[in-house]
Amino acid sequence: MEAHNVDVIIIGAGISGIGAARELAGTTHTVAILEARDAVGGTWDLFRYPGIRSDSDMATFGYRSRPWTEDRSLAPGETILNYVRTSADEAGVTSNIRFGQRAQRAEWSSHTCTWTVTYQDAHTGDVSQMTGRWLFMATGYYRYDRGFTPDWPSLEDFRGEVVHPQHWPESLDVADRRVVVIGSGATAVTLVPALAQLGARVSMVQRSPSYVASVPGRDETGMKLRKWLPPRVAGEANRWRNIMRGMVVYEYSRRRPQAMRELLRKGVARHLGPTFPVAEHFTPDYDPWDQRLCAAPDGDFFKAIRRGQAEVVTDTIERFTSDGVGLGSGRHLPADVIVTATGLNVQFFGNMDLVVDGETIDPATRVSYRGMMLDGVPNLAFAIGYTNSSWTLRVDLITRYFRRVLDRAKRRGARVVTPRYSGSRSELRPLIDLASGYVRRGAHLMPRQGRGGAWLVRQNYLRDYVLFRPGTELDSQLDYAVSSDAAAEVNS
Repeated sequence: MEAHNVDVIIIGAGISGIGAARELAGTTHTVAILEARDAVGGTWDLFRYPGIRSDSDMATFGYRSRPWTEDRSLAPGETILNYVRTSADEAGVTSNIRFGQRAQRAEWSSHTCTWTVTYQDAHTGDVSQMTGRWLFMATGYYRYDRGFTPDWPSLEDFRGEVVHPQHWPESLDVADRRVVVIGSGATAVTLVPALAQLGARVSMVQRSPSYVASVPGRDETGMKLRKWLPPRVAGEANRWRNIMRGMVVYEYSRRRPQAMRELLRKGVARHLGPTFPVAEHFTPDYDPWDQRLCAAPDGDFFKAIRRGQAEVVTDTIERFTSDGVGLGSGRHLPADVIVTATGLNVQFFGNMDLVVDGETIDPATRVSYRGMMLDGVPNLAFAIGYTNSSWTLRVDLITRYFRRVLDRAKRRGARVVTPRYSGSRSELRPLIDLASGYVRRGAHLMPRQGRGGAWLVRQNYLRDYVLFRPGTELDSQLDYAVSSDAAAEVNS
């Protein structure tokens, strides 16, 4: 069992982990990254289903320190994966990654003021340990090894192929085949036009509708800004333009939900025509942004329906047959392939055991400090992005704040930094406060958030930009402590 010592151990080499490593690159803080997969990219390396792309604009989804320069507003997964990998290479952090190493357990010792992470080689089974003064969890919040599929007892009666988008087989050929996509979220809306383009005849079955909006596929304004301005200035200008546009749409949706409903309904009708049953298939019973809006670049989803390559069916599944899906209305949908685009399984901290001085920590019993640390847990941070805009916007704020906390602790000679929550625990809410099915199913696994101050998670970049500004790491609820005994032992 080999041991290594660093200042910061980052778990995960996806967009959040690479973002954290980039922020620490060039500082005096030593870093090691443990990645269970054999490549950089996280989500963008895992998901390979047809048409996979971002559902946030890339001007805000890219790192602030490395502005997006491509023309596509919603970029394909392969392009994003290349962006993350080249971002890691450019910052010189790829060499810090230990691939194929799955973190299993992290133990904090107040005696040595260090975390000891036990990890296993995914190929050989060999177990090793690494110690670090800080632990940064960049594991996201869903299981990588298994997507969510409802318990359908009759699914085994189906004789065709059943596929979950999280585990798409490279060899699957859908040309001239009947494909039933079950689901109505962003994955389903992405899959339908992509499968149609590959020659499939697609039926999307949804129990209830989602809001779907057509958005420009190319960032024409961003392209003009890059012609007129220096790259760094153009990137920042385009980033702020899209931040403000996204915030206006979100705030309008929350303050005037009926008006936003009508705008979205008219948008669908413009694409599908006045006789299409928009109310039945594209008018949910919840308000816009209670769940994420689904984006269709250049209306590709609607085009597939209009051309007769795809259809939307709003109904319940009664049972699966040997050759298709029987619906509650009595209709039978023939199928050669069934795609269960039914969501994710929530998993916080990658299912690692988290132990502090011998006590196992359940994150769901802790309150999150700024949505990035846990009360009472020392020297630990994590990355969770926005649910109403680009994930990376918040990750950028978190990683910059994290670096400043490390710098502040070093200047003070503090070896331990711990958030201290003293508020009421009677009205705490889950960290991610969305009505989406996968969030509701996994809410009991997530940390809580408080009602105000540093304990409330705001879905508002401008407010967070102020709340995370330099100097706020001196927050009185963040305890910087020095342990002379631990310092003597660690420095010996």
